[in-house]
Amino acid sequence: MKKNCESCMYFDYDEYYQEDVCIIDLDEDESVDFMTGRSNECPYYRYYDEYKSVQKQN
Repeated sequence: MKKNCESCMYFDYDEYYQEDVCIIDLDEDESVDFMTGRSNECPYYRYYDEYKSVQKQN
């Protein structure tokens, strides 16, 4: 099952491209697997919970 990139901690806004992008630098093989759909899921996916950091501040 593929993960939703929008909930990944490595998915961030890039001002140069003016869109959200993955900030992980994939090597050539990983990029090809991801773009062609041969990879079932991203090995770098980490769920980002913005409320978790807020809880630590309280």
